[in-house]
Amino acid sequence: PQWRPPRWCLLLSPVPQPATFSTTCARCSKNRRLRQKRVISERKLTRYFVDHRRVRVVGGQGGSGGHSFHSEPRKIFGGPDGGNGGDGGHVILKADQQTKSLSSVLPFYQGFHGERGGRKNCYGANGACVYVKVPVGTLVKEDGEVVADLTQHGEEYVAAYGGAGGKGNRFFLSNENRAPTLFTPGEPGQERVLHLELKTAAHAGLVGFPNAGKSSLLRAISRAKPAVAAYPFTTLNPHLGIVHYQDYEQVAVADIPGLIKGAHQNRGLGVAFLRHIERCSFLLYVLDLSVPQPWVQLQDLKYELEQYKKGLSERPCVVIGNKIDLAQSRINLPLLKEQIDERVIALSALTGDNLEELFLHLRELYDTYVKTEESQGKSPVKW
Repeated sequence: PQWRPPRWCLLLSPVPQPATFSTTCARCSKNRRLRQKRVISERKLTRYFVDHRRVRVVGGQGGSGGHSFHSEPRKIFGGPDGGNGGDGGHVILKADQQTKSLSSVLPFYQGFHGERGGRKNCYGANGACVYVKVPVGTLVKEDGEVVADLTQHGEEYVAAYGGAGGKGNRFFLSNENRAPTLFTPGEPGQERVLHLELKTAAHAGLVGFPNAGKSSLLRAISRAKPAVAAYPFTTLNPHLGIVHYQDYEQVAVADIPGLIKGAHQNRGLGVAFLRHIERCSFLLYVLDLSVPQPWVQLQDLKYELEQYKKGLSERPCVVIGNKIDLAQSRINLPLLKEQIDERVIALSALTGDNLEELFLHLRELYDTYVKTEESQGKSPVKW
């Protein structure tokens, strides 16, 4: 065995001992260096909307009524004094402007139960309500029918009512029954199965066919990072990007997944994403200038929107001719301006050419939208 100096020798030793940060042996001590963050791929960093949720909500159960008789010195027959039980808590959906997606909504919610009634006519406490934050613009459906449309910040909807509390034996006191022993249990809460559907309440919507460059354009004008690839239907979920201005105004732009001919008949991605366009105040038609006859894309897009909902294609809009950095796009640009009456903004989302014109016109559309809403007595959507 290895020789070790006595304990008193170590105490009197002038040689300083090295400071240790662990009281365990070297084999058991853990590395105390800060852990480096795990490298996450860009695909996992991509944030998209969860626009559908099936939620089961149950109200809290009411508390049972109390069963007791009053008893104190020199008062033998005090009578019944059991209080009523507390009511169960509700499940309430509340529109919150800070919530942007239904991804945080759980599949099941239940309100808190009410407490049992106590002695001396003490009522049980009511169960607390459960508030579920949902984005502004959430539709609540039950059996295919719309039961609520939460379009304003702070708007609430009681999804499930809590059960009523039971009656204590004090409630059943009468001249015929001076000592009732009857009390009732609390009622169960309401149980419902709701379908939450989110219609993106964005200011502007990017509308176009697959591979038109909508996701690349959203990357160029905002901090959103939708997936970008050289194949169609890269974007399968709507993305939101916020355009910031110097006066602290924020314009929300939604990247709607690509549409195809017959989308109103549920072809391709179908009508699952046409409803997002319905809530956009103005539209940005993104056309690929490198294809032959790009004005045909605009006609087909407007036709699909009009077939889905009448008047949808007549909303304020601007036509964006993307991929102007290609040679064929420069040839098709004057032909496009001759065929359509709308304003055309030619740019390149890849190189960033002429993005300033888009920023200025986007702000003009936003200011017009705000003035229109205020003139009609409505409050415009702020991000």
